Amino acid sequence: MNINFTKMHGLGNDFVVIDAINQSVTLSEADYRSIADRHFGIGCDQILLVEKARSEATDFYYRIINADGSEVEQCGNGARCFARFVQEKELSKKREIPVGTNAGDIRLLLQDDGLVQVDMGVPQLNPEEIPFIAVEQAVTYELEVDHLIVELSAVSIGNPHAVLRVQSVVTAPLGNMGPLLESHVRFPQRCNVGFMQVVDRQQIKLRVFERGAGETMACGTGACAAVVSGHLLGLLDERVKVTLPGGDLEIEWPGEGCPILMSGPAVTVFDGSIQL
Repeated sequence: MNINFTKMHGLGNDFVVIDAINQSVTLSEADYRSIADRHFGIGCDQILLVEKARSEATDFYYRIINADGSEVEQCGNGARCFARFVQEKELSKKREIPVGTNAGDIRLLLQDDGLVQVDMGVPQLNPEEIPFIAVEQAVTYELEVDHLIVELSAVSIGNPHAVLRVQSVVTAPLGNMGPLLESHVRFPQRCNVGFMQVVDRQQIKLRVFERGAGETMACGTGACAAVVSGHLLGLLDERVKVTLPGGDLEIEWPGEGCPILMSGPAVTVFDGSIQL
């Protein structure tokens, strides 16, 4: 089977984007792992599938497959690349594009400055909705990890996130703590783990260990989750610059019950085809 694809990235968080509307695409978990392999395949953090809409309220359906072959609900950097892809491939002429995902509908806006803004919907803080095992909803929770007590926030941006506040992202224990928290028993669907350093009320630095992919150069939903956490802790304003290893995202969130907006770049690297 020959598959045409486009390699893209959002702040270094890289994707293989596949048009599953104009070509037949039937891939197994092993196929996805092969595509994502950086030594024997194309290499990427996630594979994005552009599919036909599943409802009259949307123009497309958006699926995200991690490098390990597991399918996830949402990916913010991928959503921006999705918008750029359907525009460049002339699948849509709209500037504002409604898209269905496994986590619900989102809206993508191609801005005049070349950036893409994504309405990521309303963050979920109810433990049952994340999902996260807790007696009741709280701003922070304590978890036992490797015989240590860790304080973190639990948030869903269509996918589950744990957010830890650290003094420095440089010395954050991502390599050790990331895998342990990703698979912690209190996150029954695993989680993405963000390590947040608050610079001031308008800026944070962030590193993210992503579920099924490991540390990435940037994580859009992770940036959103971190801003939600910092805002609820009273540390951040409504509009925040999030500095990730791959670059900056702008996140805007007025507070509980409101949708969260993310703005950032989406870049096409090259087109190609792969024989599976």
